[in-house]
Order: sequence, then structure tokens, then C-alpha cells
Amino acid sequence: EGPAEPAAGPAEPCGAEGWVQDAVPPGAAFVAAASYRGPGNNDTRSNKALPILLWWSGSLFPHFPGDTERIDCPRGSCLVTRSRRVARHRRTKALIFYGTDFRAYEAPLPRLPHQTWALFHEESPMNNYLLSHSPGIRLFNYTATFRRESDYPLTLQWLPGTGYLRAPAVPLAEKDAWRRKGYGPVLYMQSHCDVPSDRDRYVRELMKYIQVDSYGKCLHNRELPSERLRDTSTATTEDSEFMTFIAKYKFHLALENAICDDYMTEKLWRPMHLGAVPVYRGSPAVRDWMPNNLSIILIDDFDSPRELAKYLNFLDKNGEEYLKYLEYKNVDGIKNQFLLESLEKREWGVNDMTLPNYLNGFECFICDKENTRVKEEQEYKKSRGKIPAPRPHIAQFKHMGCPMPTPGFGNVEDLSEGDSWKEMWLQDYWQSLDQGEALTAMIHRNESHQGRFWDYMHEIFLKRTRQH
Repeated sequence: EGPAEPAAGPAEPCGAEGWVQDAVPPGAAFVAAASYRGPGNNDTRSNKALPILLWWSGSLFPHFPGDTERIDCPRGSCLVTRSRRVARHRRTKALIFYGTDFRAYEAPLPRLPHQTWALFHEESPMNNYLLSHSPGIRLFNYTATFRRESDYPLTLQWLPGTGYLRAPAVPLAEKDAWRRKGYGPVLYMQSHCDVPSDRDRYVRELMKYIQVDSYGKCLHNRELPSERLRDTSTATTEDSEFMTFIAKYKFHLALENAICDDYMTEKLWRPMHLGAVPVYRGSPAVRDWMPNNLSIILIDDFDSPRELAKYLNFLDKNGEEYLKYLEYKNVDGIKNQFLLESLEKREWGVNDMTLPNYLNGFECFICDKENTRVKEEQEYKKSRGKIPAPRPHIAQFKHMGCPMPTPGFGNVEDLSEGDSWKEMWLQDYWQSLDQGEALTAMIHRNESHQGRFWDYMHEIFLKRTRQH
């Protein structure tokens, strides 16, 4: 038993249920390679004595092939599992939720006082606006989100490293030749339309003033040159033929699907990798992470799409000025120390098998926190109140805290009553606040029946109606 056991999971049952034994198919440990277990430690406790972490969102369980694993992290070991049979076990100290899957009306109730809730959410705020409101995010004790303020930040999840940024750009002469063939200076490639950032509304207006080649389903006005490039799976991977094609454009419209500090995806980093200048709308704090002071063009720096188009047309005709936006690719061109230090400090890797991925990293982060909490609780009990009880760590608004969606162009007051964006996203945003408040109230009242969630929602609705 202990750290030397096969990686597929402990062989002994844990507690009365014996849930670990039948969680792993016979012989599975010998069929697949060991999954990531942590850096190792001197923890000599048997599996029966370890805190248990339950991945409530089982599809994210970062171990193969079993349902249970012992992990050996810097401060101690834990058992991790996706078997919900241990949800109420006294040693199950933390439940780990995936933000996209988390639904207030499905949350495990009653919430047990000896358990912390941990949130992993690297995806868009649009996937769950519940987490953008204080009542929603404060349901959790620990967070791993794209925000730098979260407990375990995933901000640079789409940036493999500085080498990715330094990849050579297509020479300007080749880009100019591409233009002479009739291609536009600006590329737009989106097939996910009707999103909270309302990007298509902005791009539609921009198209009035500059040629934008749009190959995706949204605002589609041009065909990709081959069937292979039209294959969606080609466009979502860094396929060499696809990358070679889109690298010929001078500018890429890089508009995130939702707006939030530090939410930056491949829409930003991929054009920078290719040496096409991103025309960006997304994280309001994006400049903090840029390799130098002149590497992207921010849409919100311009009063209107017409003004932006004027500037893009100027750069298109003035190669010397355009190339200033690619100087970060030169030797010593990355000047931003904050970016360099952030990449150096992060303990997980992107497409790097020598480092843990961020799922394993967050798992060990929670394991260490729970082992510390167990020790502090033991010391508190031994001291008979002389040492204060450990205080729960609660997530803060700034761990996610994304603003209300606003129209991509113009003001919300100017949108017609039947506008689909307005009806969908503003309603979703504010309804998510009510859901966070309803679940918080249920937890405070020690509710155990999930079905009562909609009664609480109705109560909140009536209260809001009376206030207005």
C-alpha cells in the first residue's frame, strides 16, 4: 500500500463501502501507462487514512484507466475519485466541479460542513454566467479560472511559451502579393454566431468600410479554396495547410465570444504565432500580457468601426508601419517582464509532456489545501480551543466576475424589442444571478431536496417584482 502502489488505483477498499476495489477493472493497471500522480512526498499513510477528493464532473477526471487514484503531492497524498458513492463519506473533504457542467438546480444538497467546493473553469464566461456574480462564485472555496486573481490561475492556458510567439511571420512581400490577388487585408473566421460579445454586429459594420474575408458560418462571404480546409476539424486544430493559408492575411479579427478580464483564447495567440496582427476585442486587461507595447490593435481604442477601418487601410498601404506590430518576433523582441515571469512561474505546461497539465496541477493544489486543513483542525481539537479553528477560504467576485454583456456595436437602448441577442444574453446574465442567490439560500437553510430549487427561484422573482 502507500506510494508504491500501481497507478491505476489503490487495491484496498476505502471505508465501509469498499468502493475503490470495484472502481478499477481487473488488470487495468497493466493495460495502460500510469497516469500523473504528483511529484512525490514522504506521506506514509495508507490509502484508508487519506483525504478523498471527488471530481463531481466525472468527465474531467484526469487519470486513466480507473475511477480512483492515489496522488502524491508536495504536502501530502490524497485519494481522488469520480465515484459519487463517496459523496457523503466523512473523509471526502473536497468536491471538484467543472464550471461549464455546474448547474445550481443540480448541486449536491445538503452541503456538508466538512467539505470544501472547488471550481475548475477555464472556458468562456458565456458557458455559465452564474459564476460571474458574487452569489455564484462565493459558493466555492477554491478556484482555477482564467482570471489572474483566482487561487490557481489558468490565464495563459492557450500560450505554450515564448517560442510560440517568436515563430516567423510570412514575409510582407508575400502578403502584398496575396492582396494583389484580390484577397482582403482582414480575415474573419467564425462559425459560432450569436454570442454574448455580439461580435458579428461589430464586424458587419466594419465590413462597410474595409474588405473583410469571412470564411466561417458567421457573415460568410468567401469560400475556402479546398474541401479539406472547409472541414471544421481542420480549422479547429493547428493543421499546417490551414495555418499556411490564414498566415497570409495581414490582420485577423480576434473577437472573443465573451468579455472578461484575462479571458484570452487561441483567437488572440494563434494570429500572433502566425505573424498576422490581431484586431482584438476581449479581455480589457489584454495589454498586461502583450509581448511589447505594439503587437495588437485594440478595437476599443477607436471611436467607431469606420475609424478602425481607416487605420487598418493606412497600415495596409504602409509596410514599414505595419511591420512595427511584428517586432516582438525579433531576438529580444519580447519586452514584457510580467509575461515572461508568468510563463516561467506557472507549474503546468501546454502541450508539454514534461510538466503536469493544469487538471493534475489543480488537483494537487486542492490536495495540499485539504491536508493543511486536516492538520489545522486536529491541532484546534487538541488545543481545546486555545488555537483558533481554521477559517474557511471563500472565493471572491474577482475570481471570475465578468461584466454584463453589451452590444457589439451601438447601445442596448437602440436595439429592437425582438432582438435575439438582447433576449438571449441579457436574460441569461440576470437569471444566473437569481440562480446563485437561490442556491445560496438553500444551502443556508440546509435544504436537502433539489426539487425545491424552483420554489426558491419563484420566491426571488416575486421579491424582485415587489421591489420594482
